[in-house]
Amino acid sequence: MAPRLLGAGNPMLNGGVRRLNWGCGPTPAAGWINADLLSAPGIELSGDIRDGLALPEDSIDYAVAIHGLQDLPYLDVLPALAELRRVLRPGGVLRLALPDLERSIEAWLRGDKAYFYIGDDEVASIGGKLIVQAVWYGSTRTPFTWDLARELALKAGFRHVSRCKFGQTDSAWPQIVDLDNRERESLFVEAVK
Repeated sequence: MAPRLLGAGNPMLNGGVRRLNWGCGPTPAAGWINADLLSAPGIELSGDIRDGLALPEDSIDYAVAIHGLQDLPYLDVLPALAELRRVLRPGGVLRLALPDLERSIEAWLRGDKAYFYIGDDEVASIGGKLIVQAVWYGSTRTPFTWDLARELALKAGFRHVSRCKFGQTDSAWPQIVDLDNRERESLFVEAVK
């Protein structure tokens, strides 16, 4: 059965800013249209992005994907970015937070065991810590660097892509950073439709 389309008649999309929190996980954020594979209270769109989002084209002012995109296989990342672009209005912004593989590699190169969240009881070698954190016990299927994130966003049709800092935006939407988290390990990217 096709998902119910969350359209103009839905109060979530009437009046004010329309913002999407894709990959929200088990804790959806109030005031956002929350989308995830999970089905739980507060998640308005439950389903796989690879099957499409039940939203009209050009219906969202801005969207965030906080530590969700890396869970997709590489070949599914570009179609997912294109789907997120599809639902954004012209000039709309997608903010991504991704595990920053470059930071992990830099920590590995300088021998900084403290950077990694992996305890010595799990794996003591710094190379082991790098690998386990990069794949996060198998849930990370596509590690990201800034240049890969930029390249894929441009291929998905975004016209401008920029690297941002935690809690800071280049967009006209200051609240786009409200869901930022995991500052130490994250790469923040904004892509404009």
